Amino acid sequence: MNTLFVQSGFDEAAFPPLVADAYRSLLREAHQALDEAEVPAQGRRAWIVPGRIEVLGKHVDYAGGRSLLCTVERGIVVVARRRNDRQVVLRDARRREAIALSLDSNARGSVPWSIYPRTVLNRLVRNFGDAMHGADVALASNLPSAAGVSSSSALTVGLTLAFAALCDLPTHPLWHAALPDRPALAGYVGALENGMDYGLLTGEKGVGTMGGAQDQTAILCSERGRLEVFSWAPVRYEQSVVWPSTHTFVVAVSGVVAAKTGAAKERYNRAARTAHRLVDAWNATAGAQVRTLRDAFLAAAGDAPLDEVPTSLVRAAEAAANSEFTAAHLVGRLGQFFDETFVIVPRAADALTRGELSEFGRLVDKSQAGAERALENQIAETVHLQRYARELGATAASAFGAGFGGAVWAMIPSAEAERFASRWRERYLRVHHSASHRSQFFVTAPSPPAFELIGD
Repeated sequence: MNTLFVQSGFDEAAFPPLVADAYRSLLREAHQALDEAEVPAQGRRAWIVPGRIEVLGKHVDYAGGRSLLCTVERGIVVVARRRNDRQVVLRDARRREAIALSLDSNARGSVPWSIYPRTVLNRLVRNFGDAMHGADVALASNLPSAAGVSSSSALTVGLTLAFAALCDLPTHPLWHAALPDRPALAGYVGALENGMDYGLLTGEKGVGTMGGAQDQTAILCSERGRLEVFSWAPVRYEQSVVWPSTHTFVVAVSGVVAAKTGAAKERYNRAARTAHRLVDAWNATAGAQVRTLRDAFLAAAGDAPLDEVPTSLVRAAEAAANSEFTAAHLVGRLGQFFDETFVIVPRAADALTRGELSEFGRLVDKSQAGAERALENQIAETVHLQRYARELGATAASAFGAGFGGAVWAMIPSAEAERFASRWRERYLRVHHSASHRSQFFVTAPSPPAFELIGD
């Protein structure tokens, strides 16, 4: 993680053959899109940017909590070539869509996903000014969109990596001072999405969600065959845990869109605003100025062991109740954050290290129950997928991502994964017929982080 940018060939990435073939197919599509636009082949550079699984750590990153993360063996490929002007032309090779954006204008493109490249470009221009240059960019993805596997963050990470390389941004004094390593870069891309300042790098309007840097950190800082523990605000690496070679993930995409726009954005942001309300409540009660919910817990505990939610924090939450946030909701959120950050994630990491998979599964069940009870972000489809997975014999299973749709992961012995995926899908679709045209079930192992492809 000390290396800011990862560069790798396919052999070094050690993808399974089917995964490597899928990425090569995406690369051919992206190059073809540039070929059809008569963009010269010389000078093109390419990146592979995976999606991620939030194994544990539900809605904690913007509140300073703790997460257990890995990437998946699906992602976005970005092929880009620098231009000599300040125009950016992006082509989605699979959708057959193109948008043209100017570095000297804030105008968005005409397609819904243009908010993400527009946000990236606005922020990079604000922070690095004349160092920015235009580019021809082609994208191709096999990540399901709006499904909880971070397709949007993979896009923002990929575009940031591409423009950083094409414009030589790491030589800029501000970049050099603010972004010395990958965790810092992940924190910056998270701030790029939520619009907040990042140290010396001042903020710009983000995509409208009040998220943290969990997705970006997983995408940039994961390692193949391992799960990573990070804490947040700022991004802090804590430990790396070997994923058992006997097991793999099966991911079920529910088919219910987990978009972060419109009404869905407001539901997502309500979960974040609950955490901010609790911080404000503690500061008002204690006369303190802590920044995150984790800081409030530590301040309320003082020198005492933090083995339960401090009574003073519960009282502050109850006093902060209003028409939007009931006392029961605020206190429930305290309990969910405490369990996830101080109990479930560290104990689950320890259980995996010791090979105690039944204990790992029990802790994951506790996390799922906390989301259903306190986050208000679970729907019937994700609740049922998690239940069905456990009933069908999964070692562990949980919904993940922002919620209000999205996906569920299951931990399965590798030899049984394909059969399990088929049975899981069959059982799910018997109940949720309307999701059949959008649902997906795929097998994946923890994968390498985002990297620039070289030597291929």
